Amino acid sequence: MSARNALLEDHSLVVRDGRILDILPSSVAATRYSATAVLQRNSHLLMPGLVNAQTDAASLLFRGAKQQTSAIDRVVNPDFARDGTLAAIAEMLKSGISCFCDRSYFPEETLRTANEQGMRVVVGMPVTETPTPWANSAAQSLTRSLGLRDKYKGDPLVSTAFAPRAPNTLSDETFARLVTLADELDAGILIDLHQSQHEIAACLETHGMRPIERLWRLGLLTPALNALHMVHLTAADLSLMQRTGISITLCPQWDLKLGGSLPQIAAIAAAGVRLGLGSGGAALSQDVWGDMKIVALLTSAWDGLHAATLGGAAALGLEAEVGALEVGKWADLCCVDLSGPATQPLGDPLAQLVFGGGRDIVSDVWVAGRQLLSGGELTRLDWPDVAARSAAWPMRLNARG
Repeated sequence: MSARNALLEDHSLVVRDGRILDILPSSVAATRYSATAVLQRNSHLLMPGLVNAQTDAASLLFRGAKQQTSAIDRVVNPDFARDGTLAAIAEMLKSGISCFCDRSYFPEETLRTANEQGMRVVVGMPVTETPTPWANSAAQSLTRSLGLRDKYKGDPLVSTAFAPRAPNTLSDETFARLVTLADELDAGILIDLHQSQHEIAACLETHGMRPIERLWRLGLLTPALNALHMVHLTAADLSLMQRTGISITLCPQWDLKLGGSLPQIAAIAAAGVRLGLGSGGAALSQDVWGDMKIVALLTSAWDGLHAATLGGAAALGLEAEVGALEVGKWADLCCVDLSGPATQPLGDPLAQLVFGGGRDIVSDVWVAGRQLLSGGELTRLDWPDVAARSAAWPMRLNARG
């Protein structure tokens, strides 16, 4: 994914200590290396693991609950967060995802769960001025966030970022403190932006400017910012995004479901803005194959796959470590079987992968060299146990609705 449309045939990828040691023709690899384990996939394509750059993983358990069930039911219980995250990880691994970014009011539970399963995770630490299960105030939000960040500092599978929620409700003072901390710590910021016309109208009424302009005036529009959704844009908004170097995580399927609108994907891509993909909420699925197809249809197959791999890694600040098959990077890998009906006859592997592929063709996933999916089967996660616990939640939520 580091070179446009680069496809290597009959090659081997060599992994040592979780990182990519070499990529070379298989005939040469057989003579150069004496491997402790060799895995052959003769009708497959190996690529970087997919990156889901925006999830609400635990809300997967909300799928079976009644519509009138209070939304707070999905965030007040750490057990809910753990069970939902486990189920989401299973679905993501089966879909070829090796890294995900999640925002919830139980970030420590999400982080601990992902870490136990060997999954790469970026956890958004919520910043709010109103009481939540995470904190009672903005000051406490930031204090707890710094503690969580320090606790997992140095873990190669864990990254954290500040995740201000409902930006229209945050004061200029809170944003100023957030900017200072993010700059001092070289930390990322995740924020919903321009997802709805209502959000924009409210900001205009309260602050006299569009949300993206307010963030710019407050100093938030830097390459450390990952803006989620960006559905409603003007030419001035797009120019501001381009000039400031922010990243955009698109959630096209989720945005279509919520409001029936797509962002200006072709225009954003043409502007050279870093693009990642996210599944958003849990009503559809935790994979990004459908989102990748939408982006590809409006741009190109390469752009769609790039957004789902290296683009997503870049949006999360991880492009130096994952997102491409390059020597020295972590061996976060996805292997897909191209021998099935959807991808045969194999004339253009890239186009057929993007437009004909899906989670049903994913065979293997590795994170930092550890195989978490082998031949379509989960190797570490106890799915029967997770499924049983997940199945109990809709009834519990409905009983409380």
